[in-house]
Amino acid sequence: MNDPKHPELHVYEEGRDDLMDTAMGFGVFFIVLIGIAVVATVVSVLVK
Repeated sequence: MNDPKHPELHVYEEGRDDLMDTAMGFGVFFIVLIGIAVVATVVSVLVK
């Protein structure tokens, strides 16, 4: 039973919460996009 290709031997060492991982990904991406939009707006106002 020491076959490295055996799927039952490969269990996650830590529990994973896919919903929270996805929500955090969307949240961080949203914050980054808001940051880019704010910087672009500030630069646009300063250039005028």
